[in-house]
Amino acid sequence: MASRAIYKPTRGDRVFDIVNIVIITIFTLIILYPIIFVIMASLSDPNKIFDTPLLLWPRGFTLKGYTEVLKNGDILTGFGNAVLYTFAGTMVNLIVTTLGAYPLSRKDFVGKGPITIFFTITMFFSGGLIPTYLVNQQLGILNTIWVMILPGALSVYNMILMRTYFQANIPNELLESAYVDGANDLQLLWRVVLPLSTPIIAVMAMFYGVGRWNDYYTAMIYLTDRSKFPLQLILREILVQGSFGDTSTALSQGADAQMMMLKLTMKYSVVIISTLPVMLFYPVVQKYFEKGIMVGAIKG
Repeated sequence: MASRAIYKPTRGDRVFDIVNIVIITIFTLIILYPIIFVIMASLSDPNKIFDTPLLLWPRGFTLKGYTEVLKNGDILTGFGNAVLYTFAGTMVNLIVTTLGAYPLSRKDFVGKGPITIFFTITMFFSGGLIPTYLVNQQLGILNTIWVMILPGALSVYNMILMRTYFQANIPNELLESAYVDGANDLQLLWRVVLPLSTPIIAVMAMFYGVGRWNDYYTAMIYLTDRSKFPLQLILREILVQGSFGDTSTALSQGADAQMMMLKLTMKYSVVIISTLPVMLFYPVVQKYFEKGIMVGAIKG
């Protein structure tokens, strides 16, 4: 019986692996440090944030930034609006995407080729901001929650991914068997296709949910009622419109400097609050992510 050859890494292989590990570690630290800094700064005494060049742990641990943020009515209202827009918008996205992808995945669907081309054209050409604004105005959805939910209900790219997943993972024999048992198309979709499509649905929920949660531009264009602003638009006002001048100059102004440093800590706290839902949501769908995106990435 022939013995199996055992691979022994050469010196060059070991050097290559070490260099790769070092480079990846450096890039990882560069990417992670801004996040670590914001987290630590939100938990630090605002007067001690800049005492050291690197902030790797809280300096003078305090939750005052978070307590002040929670006292702000605009932030709390914005957070509630963002949750509503994200949840309702993502559900609409999933429903519309599924209803578009499933018929296009069926071999017996007449005209699916021209329809797919029609959808694909919209990925490269659009009417632009002004025609879109006029359409939403004529629909009567300006300054309502519907302007944050209905426009953008379908991503053609995501629909193509879901269509390809259905084609690759739902056997035609299974669909034909369900038809023989008396199932109609809606029953087939609800009872057969969707239970077998958890990975791609989870991936689509993450794609749409993160996009909805981070969207401030739509609110900035179409909303005028401050009570309807999402958290991201409030955060933009805090970070951009409420920008501070030179910190070193402000530190010489006594009580005003203290207030400025507190507002700076509140900025960090709001950033963490706005990113926390996404950070908590990703681990939930992580186990489905690789399978869902890799299978759907091969377009047929």
